[in-house]
Amino acid sequence: MFGQPHHYPFRRALAEMEPYVPGEQPQGGKFVKLNTNENPYPAAQAVVEAICSAATTGLERYPDPYANAFRNRAAEVLGLPGPDWIMAGNGSDEILTILVRALVGEGQRLRMPYPSYILYATLADIQGALWERLEFDKNWRLPAAFADGCDDLRLVFLPNPNSPSGTVEPPEKVLQLAEQLPCPLVIDEAYADFAEANCLSLVQQNENIFVTRSLSKSYALAGLRFGFVVAQPHRIAELMKIKDSYNCDTLSIAAATAAVGSTQWLQENVARIRATRTRMEARLKQLGFRVTPSQANFVWCEHHESSHKQIYQTLKRQQILVRYMNFPAWGDGLRISVGTDQQVDACMLLLEQCV
Repeated sequence: MFGQPHHYPFRRALAEMEPYVPGEQPQGGKFVKLNTNENPYPAAQAVVEAICSAATTGLERYPDPYANAFRNRAAEVLGLPGPDWIMAGNGSDEILTILVRALVGEGQRLRMPYPSYILYATLADIQGALWERLEFDKNWRLPAAFADGCDDLRLVFLPNPNSPSGTVEPPEKVLQLAEQLPCPLVIDEAYADFAEANCLSLVQQNENIFVTRSLSKSYALAGLRFGFVVAQPHRIAELMKIKDSYNCDTLSIAAATAAVGSTQWLQENVARIRATRTRMEARLKQLGFRVTPSQANFVWCEHHESSHKQIYQTLKRQQILVRYMNFPAWGDGLRISVGTDQQVDACMLLLEQCV
């Protein structure tokens, strides 16, 4: 009835939370996009062929609810004991959502480092859970308290490589951390293919270690939405109870299966991005930036004589997008994705005029 007061019908957790805000995705005009860590190169040709083949047959039927073709191929490529060590999802963000739903109850606690992926806190808020951020030191090392337990701690997130820094905690330290914590440890390895080491082998050593991966970055499939988690089979079986019935569609399963098998393409693509990253870091240093050595497909940099926000705005006016990030009680800086050599050169040329 008109005139009656409006009552908020949603859970109180939603009323009080701030939504996650993705990086800018302009839909018009030509931008050099160095702001959301996308791979600048096309996906492997085998992926395109797999999508075309899948599109001509089978779309009238539901997809395999477990993405078994992908699980079998990924287990083989990654050297896992079997497909039952893997669960696929609609991007690694869905995997992170499932993990929070499965492991953290309302009023219980989730821990993450800071600064890191801001979605973690959003997922806790949606769940009605508590969250705590423990600050990295100025060299992007975890504080000793990150391994401390408490009665209501149910889950710890560790992005590795971290965003926005691109820094990595070595596997031996991660294993030690998992053995100290009283709860599961999720190692978010969205950028691991660009790093010198990863933590995938740790899953077989500790049942409380979960490793999440994405095909958005190193496999150049950000537009497809496919990710997965690796854990011991009895842990995967519990997560399977929560996922949507058909959380991965026929086209994404076909594409992801082809992508994970394209090992030569992956090696060549990663090598190209690493080489550009090295050039990019050197040029940023020449321009007076303090550059954090990165093991991801982006670089975190700070300039102590120029405004980071003004630099971002100046670049945007020239159709170049980078990510300006401001972390309360920490500081701000620029995260710049590794694009093609031509894109990076264009960005560096404009930066010369900004600093």
